[in-house]
Amino acid sequence: MSLFLALLLLLAQAAAPQAPATQKPAPLTPSPDPASSHFTSEAGVLLVTVKPAAIADYELVIRTLQEALAKDTDPNRSAAAKGWRVYKSNEPDAKGNPIYIHVMIPALPNFDYRPSLLLDELVQDLAPELLAKYQDAFAVPPTKLNLIELAHMATTPVEVKKPQD
Repeated sequence: MSLFLALLLLLAQAAAPQAPATQKPAPLTPSPDPASSHFTSEAGVLLVTVKPAAIADYELVIRTLQEALAKDTDPNRSAAAKGWRVYKSNEPDAKGNPIYIHVMIPALPNFDYRPSLLLDELVQDLAPELLAKYQDAFAVPPTKLNLIELAHMATTPVEVKKPQD
């Protein structure tokens, strides 16, 4: 429960103030690839649980990706990186595994946030064992959450019109 509350706090802090949208965009179609990290909503979260022995490997991959994205000139990847933050929870899961929280606000439509794919594209001289260690670092498969904002607490609420019967 405390991890959930911490996640909500992180989302609130990461969200930039936005004017209320008058019209919501059409929902995106989910990717047929079950391993994809595409988001179909305005914000997304990836919860990544890592084996304690693989913390250094996982963090090395994330820092390598951060460095590559900082140098990248592709406008699509730059836009995705702008709203992408990675946090490490101070509290492990019930089995003692550290949890990394990837927050994407806004989530870029049709963009796959998988670090392994991005590193393949961005780093030409990437050590092959680095991606193998990264993939072996997961204690369980990542959990992907598509988020739709219900309320932005720093703004005046917009009256919600009830549908007529």
